Amino acid sequence: MSHSMRTKAKSVSGKLFSFIVISAGIIFTAGGALADQPFPWQKGMQEPVTPIAHAIVTFHNELLILSAIIVSLVLTLMLVVIVRFNARANPVPSKTAHNTLIEVIWTIIPVIILVIIAVPSIRLVYLEDVVVDGDITIKATGHQWYWTYNYPDEAIEFDALLDEEAEPRLLATDNHVVVPVNTKVRMLITASPEDVIHSWAMPAFGIKTDAVPGRLNETWFTVEREGTYYGQCSELCGVNHGFMPITVEVVSKEKYEAWLVRARQEFADNRGAGSPVAGR
Repeated sequence: MSHSMRTKAKSVSGKLFSFIVISAGIIFTAGGALADQPFPWQKGMQEPVTPIAHAIVTFHNELLILSAIIVSLVLTLMLVVIVRFNARANPVPSKTAHNTLIEVIWTIIPVIILVIIAVPSIRLVYLEDVVVDGDITIKATGHQWYWTYNYPDEAIEFDALLDEEAEPRLLATDNHVVVPVNTKVRMLITASPEDVIHSWAMPAFGIKTDAVPGRLNETWFTVEREGTYYGQCSELCGVNHGFMPITVEVVSKEKYEAWLVRARQEFADNRGAGSPVAGR
């Protein structure tokens, strides 16, 4: 290779390396700024902000490590078999028909792996299934294609529809669910009797609960950080399924109390008209 070609190759390699570094920086920076919603080129889950979401992400990461170990072990065994026991290396094949030790090993090891997976899995299912006594109760009712939210203890009810002019696109709603930070929220989720099945999903909270007509499902969350979080209906429910977003605004307890004062006036008798914005 000539000197000019080597210089050109080094230049291209340097530019490629710089591009990768800059791109990674942009992605990770965007990940920090947009932790409350998905972002382009996202590789993993959204940043968790509730105890359930933390448990889900931890369990997911542990399973990835376990899966990588299993895949590496199986790949190693396959390579050993290919190299040591091919026809050229072994013109006379082995006539071994049974090996008790090997059969015991490949029976016991999968059982141990399944137990290792089952224990945290059952613990996580229990954490998600057992609904705690919440400080706040909110009922979400799915319709084609919007959500109705009711705060039964506060006599507040409003509809939340897609806000076509707001950002982020297809995730923002005209009215927000507002909850205080570090507070246990009990969610009651259903669908109107004449409707179809929907699903109230909030990835950053680790929640995906079906809204079934005639049935009341329960879940809970405690958000650890203030911010605006976005989710969507995650059950195919009709032609406008993709236009049924969820917006949850998590604020300080002082701002929540101020929002309640305005919401009682705006949503008590005139449901769904207007949108008080917490903290303004």
